[in-house]
Amino acid sequence: MIAIVLLVAGLLLAAAELASGDFWLLMLAGGALAAAGVEAAAGPGAYILDAVVFALVSTILVWLLRPLLKRRFTVPLVKTNAGALEGRPAVVLAEVGPDSGLVKIGGQEWTARPYFPAERFGPGEPVVVVEVDGATALVQRGV
Repeated sequence: MIAIVLLVAGLLLAAAELASGDFWLLMLAGGALAAAGVEAAAGPGAYILDAVVFALVSTILVWLLRPLLKRRFTVPLVKTNAGALEGRPAVVLAEVGPDSGLVKIGGQEWTARPYFPAERFGPGEPVVVVEVDGATALVQRGV
C-alpha cells in the first residue's frame, strides 16, 4: 500500500515539475520513486528504509543531477530593444551636454545626454551607453 502511495506521490511531483521548471520537484519525485521500489522489494513495514532511501536518493539527485539539468535547459536572459544597448560603444555626432546631444550606436543615431550631468563630450569622442531613458541614451566617457 505504501509503495502505491509513494508511486503516486512521485508521479504527482514529476507532473508538478512541469509548472515550476526549477527541477526541485523532479528530484523529489526520483526519491519517491526509488523509495517505492524499495518498499515493493523489501515488503510492507520497511518505513525507516523507505525514508532513508527517499532522503538519500533525493539528496544525491539534487547535488549531482539538478546542476546538470539546470545548465542544459535554462535559457540565458537576453536583453532586447533599448536594454540591449547598455554597455555598447558609441561615437558622439553632435556635442553631448545636459540638454542635448547625438550619438551613433551600432549604425543608428540616438539622442543622448551625459550620465553625469557635469560632463560634456565633443564630436568624434568615443563613449559608452550606460542606460537608456526613453529614447535618450545616457552615456559616459568610453574606456
